[in-house]
Amino acid sequence: MHMVTGENIGAPAPEKGVADPQQRILERLKLLYGAETGAACAKRVFRILETHKQLRTRSVVGPLWTQADAVLITYGDSIQSAENPPLQTLRTFLKRHLPEAFSMVHLLPFYPWSSDGGFSVTDFRAVDSRLGSWEDIAALEQSYDLAFDLVLNHCSRENLWFIDYIAGQEPACDYFIEVDPAENLSMVTRPRSSPVLSGVRTHRGLRHVWTTFSNDQIDMNYANPGVLLEFVDILLYYFRRGARMVRLDAVAYLWKEIGTSCIHLPQTHQIIKLFRDVLELVEPGALVITETNVPHGENITYFGDGDEAHLVYQFSLPPLLLYAIYSGNTQYFKAWAQSLEDLRLPGNCTFFNFTASHDGVGLRPLEGLVPEEEVKRMLEAMRERGGYISTRRNSDGRDIPYELNISYFDAFRNPHGESNQFHIPAFLLSQVIALSFKGIPGVYLHSLVATRNDTLGVERTGLTRAVNRRQWDRGELESLIANPESETGRVFHAYRRLLKIRKGQRAFHPDGGQKVLDLDNGLFGLQRTSPDGQQQIVCLFNCTACAASIDRGRLAARIDDWRELIGTAEVRFSEQQAVLPPYAACWFSNT
Repeated sequence: MHMVTGENIGAPAPEKGVADPQQRILERLKLLYGAETGAACAKRVFRILETHKQLRTRSVVGPLWTQADAVLITYGDSIQSAENPPLQTLRTFLKRHLPEAFSMVHLLPFYPWSSDGGFSVTDFRAVDSRLGSWEDIAALEQSYDLAFDLVLNHCSRENLWFIDYIAGQEPACDYFIEVDPAENLSMVTRPRSSPVLSGVRTHRGLRHVWTTFSNDQIDMNYANPGVLLEFVDILLYYFRRGARMVRLDAVAYLWKEIGTSCIHLPQTHQIIKLFRDVLELVEPGALVITETNVPHGENITYFGDGDEAHLVYQFSLPPLLLYAIYSGNTQYFKAWAQSLEDLRLPGNCTFFNFTASHDGVGLRPLEGLVPEEEVKRMLEAMRERGGYISTRRNSDGRDIPYELNISYFDAFRNPHGESNQFHIPAFLLSQVIALSFKGIPGVYLHSLVATRNDTLGVERTGLTRAVNRRQWDRGELESLIANPESETGRVFHAYRRLLKIRKGQRAFHPDGGQKVLDLDNGLFGLQRTSPDGQQQIVCLFNCTACAASIDRGRLAARIDDWRELIGTAEVRFSEQQAVLPPYAACWFSNT
């Protein structure tokens, strides 16, 4: 990922098929809104694009990604100090401790908000004054590519749009979805246990509006083309303000149609593709990532035919990896990883590999991959480690587990006060495995600094997701980093070293090859190959607390002659076997 300013602003966008992006935009809008309305809407879109081209002062050029790319995920106020606003404090911390570890910083919502940790937005075009200013965002962009959240499914009930809706003011009086509570909504897929409709007092009396996530997050009505036009404009505004990538939050629920599941509807896919067409015309180096916390088969549909998301979150990776290391059973993880080999991703598409985020560990992505009883046992073990389980409302009316809320670091801690000699090795093993997968790695700040469960944050906010959203004092955090005996110091320096090693290996290029090795249960292995075929890295992992042997015949090469890059595990080779210590993580390179 690379940013330049000024030059190449008029770079032509590549065509797809017989239709240019302008024609595709027109056709998509006709599909969404009919021929006449769609054509009128297209004219307004093209005017927005012309305005954007006149206002912008920067553009993105260069390759979409390389092996040197890694994304740091953080809130703007995850690190604080008394001297400066949080965004300035974050920049100072990154400049001092992580000057070259990451190519991109994903700033979680930094807009004014009313609830849900920033995801109930009151003003989409402003920076929350408690964090800083647009000038602080611009200062960060001088050192890193930036990812912004486009929270496009809903807004806060304190947003001026919703206030205008209550008052009946145009145009926002038609921006939201009113539904008669007598309607049968039993087919609607629910990500929460809260009601799908929320009552609101308006100038016309009591009305019920669609609220997928909470009664403070009012869903937008994309059947109204005016809503789509608003978000096309906001999308481009974010790129003018410094974004290199935009994350489409909760996008799977975008389009509602009573009598359907209201998730993954064709209209939703058309809107994402339209965003991609818009960016091809005016920002061809920009990236789109979709956030769709759903089962794996549904998740990967957001690649489209290479005309939708550039990146899709690897949502099955965090819970499968946690289960594999917690249980020492790698069979389900291996089977899923092998299924990825059958995917032929379209060009300019790749996965976003992560283990932790501001949300919890999604459980829907385990559906069909791990038996339900084994998932239940893992969740009970995670409760012993301080975790919380949030639920969603199933179609049969039952509340079923939806998300595990826990610090990913504490998920590997022994809860019974016994020896935790393997706690940090097991956690770091999980991170090395994620760094090894094909795609671009995303590292949550709290994994990087070994943040523990923030139970006080849960008590203070009443939100279980707060368990993994601690706000650090910069002085305290830097003191821990400087202490090589602290958990934070041990994890931070090991992690930073791993990122430095990884970025120099062409075999970890997102467009390189990946093959899962046929190893015994408890072990896991990948063979990565650079796009030019010159470098191979054999990644070997022991997911158990015991030494484990690998039959040399199951390895593609005599890797004892290769260079091991990480250097923290002493692997013993004989003529027939390679023996890995407990929780060993190894990268063997042929170059």
